[in-house]
Amino acid sequence: MENPATEITSNKKNAATFLTEDFLLQNEFARRLYHDYAKDLPVIDYHNHLSPREIAENKKFENLTAIWLKGDHYKWRAMRAFGIPERFITGDAKDEDKFRQWAKVVPGTLMNPLFHWTQMELLKPFGINEYLNEDSARAIYAGCSGLLQQDKFSTRSLLQKFNVEMLGTTDDPCDDLQWHRQIREEVVGLKVLPSFRPDKALNIKDRDSFMDFLDRLETCSGIEVNNMTDLLEALQQRVNFFHANGCRVADHGLSQMPAGFKLGTEAVYEFARFLKDPAARFSQPGAFAGFIVLELCKMYHAKDWVQQFHLGALRNNNRRMLLVAGPDTGYDSIGDYTQGETLSAFLNELDTTDQLAKTILYNLNPADNELFAAMTGNFNGGGIKGKIQYGAAWWFLDQKDGIEKQLNTLANMSLLSTFIGMTTDSRSFLSYSRHEYFRRILCDLLGKEVQKGQLPDDIDWIGKMVQDVCYKNAKEYFTFDRE
Repeated sequence: MENPATEITSNKKNAATFLTEDFLLQNEFARRLYHDYAKDLPVIDYHNHLSPREIAENKKFENLTAIWLKGDHYKWRAMRAFGIPERFITGDAKDEDKFRQWAKVVPGTLMNPLFHWTQMELLKPFGINEYLNEDSARAIYAGCSGLLQQDKFSTRSLLQKFNVEMLGTTDDPCDDLQWHRQIREEVVGLKVLPSFRPDKALNIKDRDSFMDFLDRLETCSGIEVNNMTDLLEALQQRVNFFHANGCRVADHGLSQMPAGFKLGTEAVYEFARFLKDPAARFSQPGAFAGFIVLELCKMYHAKDWVQQFHLGALRNNNRRMLLVAGPDTGYDSIGDYTQGETLSAFLNELDTTDQLAKTILYNLNPADNELFAAMTGNFNGGGIKGKIQYGAAWWFLDQKDGIEKQLNTLANMSLLSTFIGMTTDSRSFLSYSRHEYFRRILCDLLGKEVQKGQLPDDIDWIGKMVQDVCYKNAKEYFTFDRE
């Protein structure tokens, strides 16, 4: 069958009529901005959680659930809210049954971004402009699952279809990066580069997890860690290794920046004792995390990397379900941590010695929007355009309202024209519709300002800024093309 989805694309009664070429674009200026300046730009997706192995192997997913529902905690949270039993979410139910339960939920996602994303991801790449619901679920599942068996729906083909020029995965410092090397050797026209995510190196409070990380670090670096000097040498070795394999970005997921980042002589001795005594606990876990992050940031600066800080998540709230389903399964939420003073002190410490790398700051609590955007202005400089970035609306905030608030806050507190734009932060190969979603929202926001007479009615002027924000600024900001 040439197109297994054909049987459902002609159902006019169930057509997703809202999803037109001008979706979200509410005036003619916005429509011109999107169609003439933004729509066809390549995608630089500098932060996501895609599997490099699945790209290296050019994987074909066995069905729509495998590519669309597995690992998607956004959908899982909605399913739980709708009363779907856990066996159809993270449990042992058959894939088609899981999908049909999701289809039952979709009509109830009105006003949730999942409604828009669901229909956008069915339209592109599958060509299906039908509402997903209980009635259409069987045909959509069969049609899309059939398409996924074709070569043009393999992982690499999907990335090409979405016009992805570069994507940055998220990788443990101990990863051997074999899949990235294979991709580099085999794939032309697409950069898939690792990002250094050393969170496990900081969590000395959890001794078992920390010691497990050290064991792996010693193995991959070839350095036995007996003291603080050894630890920093081993981490430097991994930074060097990642750099040699194309890495130009580091990422950190923290609730807030550590309150301290200096360790005295006694703390250094205590760390050496901690390594030798299985019953020992380190007395200053926060200062240890701050110290290690600070030293790592100096390494990043020396390599001309970009460093990212994702701040504000309150993770694993439901302990019972953590034991059942594990981490990253939809039980995280927004935290109300104090951010300003510790973030300022940390950035200032690096700036004082001129070792502050280009930095992207993401907040998860919308109450911190102005704080984060204003913080960027404290440390810009050095002749670098947009050196400190107020990052794209993240996680709970990457919906229309959150994106508009992030853009307006950035414009008010800094320069929207220097922004490096959207990133998916996703585990799904279908999530590239989020770049289209962002571009439409940006163009509509600017089009409304023109319509109100608050911006010049100059399509080329504003169109250039749209192109910068959607593509060119990121292309300039990162150093992916440098060896």
